[in-house]
Amino acid sequence: MLRASSRNLGEGSITKAELADIVFGLQTAWEMGFRQVQVQTDSLSAIQLIGSAGERHPHLALVSKVRRLQALEWQVEVVHVYREGNVVADYLASLGHGRSPGDHFVDAP
Repeated sequence: MLRASSRNLGEGSITKAELADIVFGLQTAWEMGFRQVQVQTDSLSAIQLIGSAGERHPHLALVSKVRRLQALEWQVEVVHVYREGNVVADYLASLGHGRSPGDHFVDAP
């Protein structure tokens, strides 16, 4: 982990929140100059949507942002990890739920 964040997105679905976090993470990694990135998510739904969301899917705007970011000059791998195998992500999600809206960064494990 080189940087992590937690935030409160307000109301919405878990898949929408996961996609928004993937977009945010990719944007942050790009801006920080990283060119080999592995995105780890416990959301199989998000991974499937990134690969095959149809034109009428309600999260298509977020999926399109992920795809545009993936198309930049870098290597991005999106992988599934089980929630039990990523307690840090689970902790950050819980932390963000109790915070005010906005981004809260963590630069050390």
